[in-house]
Amino acid sequence: MSVIKLLASSLDRRDDNLNQELAVKIIKSKQTEWIKELVDNLENDNKNIQSDCIKVLYEIGERGAAGLIAPYYKEFGKILKSRNNRLVWGAMTALDTITAIDPQNISQLLPEIIEALDEGSVITVDHGVSILARLSSISKYAKITFPLLMKQLHRCPTKQLPMYAEKSVIAITSSSKKQFLALLKERHSELKNDSQIKRIEKVIKKINNAA
Repeated sequence: MSVIKLLASSLDRRDDNLNQELAVKIIKSKQTEWIKELVDNLENDNKNIQSDCIKVLYEIGERGAAGLIAPYYKEFGKILKSRNNRLVWGAMTALDTITAIDPQNISQLLPEIIEALDEGSVITVDHGVSILARLSSISKYAKITFPLLMKQLHRCPTKQLPMYAEKSVIAITSSSKKQFLALLKERHSELKNDSQIKRIEKVIKKINNAA
């Protein structure tokens, strides 16, 4: 049976429940042939099918089974150049989950990731920052990725800063601590919301208390 027939749009459903259930089914059954079919149909002429396919794929990654979609990291990287914003942020979400288990291959996609960050939607940037933070937590990538991560923290909207700072904590070392804290203190005055201020101050305290 074709997995396409099980997608929400194929069954005339507008919610994502079926796609989420399908992701769980694929994880449990390890239906790798269905995953390949989903990836192949990211270029389907029907945009609804494209959207459903990327949804199921990144749901698989977010549900702790990124290993099942990791072999298709290059395909996700190519999608970052798509004009379809839904596919772009979906692909970045998938790549974010893969980075946790396969940082080496994801590091090869940095040019595509950075280009997508420069032009991407909020969700695209959210997951792009997460990817940079994950890579920056690994010493052999940090020299290249940490400055890119700091650039995102410098220019991101104020409302995104607390979340990005929290994501970045894993990348902070004794040598980068001073730069990171200086950035947060520099942007602290921009924060107007009490919850934002508390989150940033919590990050600062955590870094200061770290060995």
